[in-house]
Amino acid sequence: MDSIPRKRPKSETKTPKRRNPKSSHSPIRSLLEPPQSFFPSKEEFIKLLTMLLIACAVAFTCSFLAKHLGSDPKSFCDSDSDSIDSDLDSCEPCPVNGECHQGKLQCDHGYRKQGTLCIEDGAINESTKKLVRHFERIVCEAYALTECYGTGTTWVPENGVWKDLRIGGFMDNFDESAFDFVKAKAVEAVAELLEMRTNANGINELKCPEQLMESYKPLTCRVQQWLLQHIVIVSSSCAMLVTCAMLLRIIQRKRHFSSRVEELYDHVCDFLEENAVTSNSADSNCEPWVIASRLRDHLLLPRERRDPLLWTKVEELIQEDSRIDRYPKIIKGEQKVVWEWQVEGSLSLSKLKKRRETQKKVRQISDSKTILQDNYNRRIAEASS
Repeated sequence: MDSIPRKRPKSETKTPKRRNPKSSHSPIRSLLEPPQSFFPSKEEFIKLLTMLLIACAVAFTCSFLAKHLGSDPKSFCDSDSDSIDSDLDSCEPCPVNGECHQGKLQCDHGYRKQGTLCIEDGAINESTKKLVRHFERIVCEAYALTECYGTGTTWVPENGVWKDLRIGGFMDNFDESAFDFVKAKAVEAVAELLEMRTNANGINELKCPEQLMESYKPLTCRVQQWLLQHIVIVSSSCAMLVTCAMLLRIIQRKRHFSSRVEELYDHVCDFLEENAVTSNSADSNCEPWVIASRLRDHLLLPRERRDPLLWTKVEELIQEDSRIDRYPKIIKGEQKVVWEWQVEGSLSLSKLKKRRETQKKVRQISDSKTILQDNYNRRIAEASS
């Protein structure tokens, strides 16, 4: 029975299937690709990042504390030591405007310490500017008074200005060393701003420049000097203005005189015309003529009676008027010149016509008012009934 061969099952006798050529490389790819557990998860990545940040912060803090607390600050190198021979790693170089001795920094006058530097002191700088302005004002005002009124001086002694400053207590807030420093800086600034010379006695004197002195002159002085410099133009302009004003005044007076003469002439004509019309009426007892002197005194103002030329011009116009007759007449034993309107029916009754028209309009207005009042009263009566 052992020799009888066993039949292979059908599953074993089946021929194997042909594999895809692309699937032949799958074992190699599986070896090259990292497993899925190689990369950390999202929670593990956040924990790792947090630990790195904490480690960096601790390292930076330890470095800062070791640098600023664990070690002593560097001292300053002495100012008189050679920079080549000195060890710059063990000391700080001495800053500008400062003196260093035994590792300590002492800033010069006018400068104050800020860290490892010496910066300019603002109070000292402001005091220097005030001092320079004080010098400028005293010297320039003295020169300006000399130019304007001749009471000042052109060159001002420098010692006199310093004495005024001492007496006025300008530098009381500074000690002697600070005062010397401010004075030295002010002298340098003044030498650049003002002119300086040394007189025969060896005293320094100061003078204000011309352009700067002009700004210190009083306003009245500037006006006077400008008038003196332009006296020809100013005088000719004033003369021209006065002449123009006089001519304008003369023209205005002539126009007023002419208009007044014409006005008086019109009044005379109107008066004579009305008098002639009135005298021609049946119930009138007035004379048709008018005494010229009485008419003159009636029409002229009191101040106009002093000017005989005004009425003379009116008489000239009356003489040229053919409607008016002029003749002498004895009145109460005295010979008078009378004027009489000689135009019958009046060639110039426009004034009377206008007066009649005005009276007619007034009468019409009054009648209309009466009618309106009657209508109003009637309506009231009707409403009450």
